[in-house]
Amino acid sequence: MMTSWKTTATSAVALGVALGGSAAFADVTAEEVWADWRGYMSDAGYTVDATESRSGDTLTVSGLTMSMQIPEEDAAVTMTMGDMDFVDNGDGTVSISIPPELPISISVGGPDSEEADIGLTYASRALDIKVSGDPSDLTYTYSAEMLGISLNQLVVEGEAIDMAEFGSASLEMADLSGSTRMQVGEMRRSEQKVTTGAVTYLMDFSEPEGGSGRFVLRGGADGLDFGGLFNLPSDMDTSDMARMLANGFAFDGTFSFTNGSSEFNFKEDDEVVQGSSSSTSGVLRVAMDSSGLAYSGNAEGVDMRMAGADIPFPIELAMQEAGFNIRMPIMASDEQQPFELGVTLGDFTMSDMIWGVFDPAGQLPRDPATVAVDLAGTVKLFFDLLDPEQMEALDSGETVPGEINALDINSLTVRAAGAELTGSGAFTFDNTDLTTFDGMPAPSGEASLMLKGGNALLDKLVAMGLLPEEEAMGARMMMGLFAVPGEGDDTLTSTIQVQENGQILANGQRIK
Repeated sequence: MMTSWKTTATSAVALGVALGGSAAFADVTAEEVWADWRGYMSDAGYTVDATESRSGDTLTVSGLTMSMQIPEEDAAVTMTMGDMDFVDNGDGTVSISIPPELPISISVGGPDSEEADIGLTYASRALDIKVSGDPSDLTYTYSAEMLGISLNQLVVEGEAIDMAEFGSASLEMADLSGSTRMQVGEMRRSEQKVTTGAVTYLMDFSEPEGGSGRFVLRGGADGLDFGGLFNLPSDMDTSDMARMLANGFAFDGTFSFTNGSSEFNFKEDDEVVQGSSSSTSGVLRVAMDSSGLAYSGNAEGVDMRMAGADIPFPIELAMQEAGFNIRMPIMASDEQQPFELGVTLGDFTMSDMIWGVFDPAGQLPRDPATVAVDLAGTVKLFFDLLDPEQMEALDSGETVPGEINALDINSLTVRAAGAELTGSGAFTFDNTDLTTFDGMPAPSGEASLMLKGGNALLDKLVAMGLLPEEEAMGARMMMGLFAVPGEGDDTLTSTIQVQENGQILANGQRIK
C-alpha cells in the first residue's frame, strides 16, 4: 500500500507538471524552460527522454518518455506522451501548446509482477497556459473550457483487451481556471489554486472472458476547488519517504466541492445491487511534513440509498453532517508529539422502513441522532512509520511502536432515541508504571459525564422486549454506583477521577 501511494503521488506530480502548465517558465528561452522542467522531473526520480526541435519561436518536444523504477516491487512505471510546444511569446512570457487530444501510454511491470500497458487520452478544449516571472520565481495561469482523461487501451501480459466489450473509464472537468506560483531555491516551493465548473466521472466495466457481471459507477459535482502547497527537495528519492521528509518534503492540499452525487450498479447473473449518494458540499484535506500527517474530511447534507437482491429492504440514510479528522506523528522522536482524532455523525436519520424492523409500534423517539467524539493528546513514537526496515522490525515484534503520554477528551456527544450522553476529560499516563493497571500505563486525571433520558430509554427497551428486565436492573444499579442525580428530570452526572496512587473515585467515593 505504501509503495502504491508513493508511485501514485509521484505520477500525479508528473502529470500535473506536464499537463497543467507548471513546466512553463517566463523571461527565459523555451530551451531553458524545457531544461528546467526536465531537471525537475529527474529530481522527482524519473528518467526523462525526449527529442527536441526548434522552428522559429517554438521548441517542440516529441516522444516524451518518463520512467521510474520501483525497487520494492522489482518493477517499473513508464509514461509516454505525445508532442508539446514551448513558445516564446516575445513579451516576456512563455506559452505551452498541447494538442486537443494528447495520447498517454503507461507501462507497468517487472520480472515478478504482472505486466500491463494502459492507453489514455488527455483531451482539452480552448486550453491556454501562460507563464510570467523569472526562473527562480514563476507565476503562471491557465484556463480551459474542458479538460478530460479517458481510458482507451488495455494490454495485460501481452494480450489486448477488447475495450468495446470490457468497458470504459473517464473524467471530465468544465470551465477550469487556475494559477501556480513556483519558487526555486534550495527547496522548490509550489502554491496552486484551481477552480472548475461541472465535474463528471464514469467507470463502466464488464466481467472479462465473457462473464455476466457488470459494474457501473458514475457521478460528479457542480464545482470543484483545490488549493495546495508543495515543498520539494532537490534530491527527492521516492523510495525513501522518511529521508524525503527529513530533507523538507511537505504538502498541504484541500479539495472542496458543491452538490456532489454518485450512483452505482453491480449486476451478476440475475442479482443486482444498486445505490446512490449525494451531499450539498464537502471538504477533504491532506497534509504531510516531518511533523506528521493530517487527514480530514467533512460533508454536509448527506443522503445515501442502497437496494439489492441480498438486501431484504431498501436502505435509506441521511445526515446533516459527516466528518472525521486525524492528525498523527510519522517520524520517531524523543519528544512528545501531538495527535488528534475526531468523528462526527450529525443529525443522522433513517427511513421508517428500517425503524419498523426493530420498533414497529413507534415507541422510540425518531429524532435525528448524533455521535461526535473529539480527542487529542501526545505520544512518543519510537520508529519512522515510512521506513520499511523499521516497519519490518515492528511487524516481527522486535520493538514497541511508542507510548501514549496524554489524552484529552475535548468533547463527547451521543444523542439517540430520546437519550443524550455528553462528557469531557483529561488524563496523563505514567509509562514507567505498568503494574497498577495490569500492563497498561497508569493513568491519572478525571472525566465528567452527563446522561439525560437514560432511565426512560431503558423503560422503552424493556417494553419493546429488546432488553430483559434483569439486564435493565443491572444497568440502573451501575448508574446508581457511578452517577448522582443532576438538574432536571431523568438526569445523571458523574465525575470519575483516577489518582496517581491508582485509586479510582466516582463523585468523591472510592470504587477502587
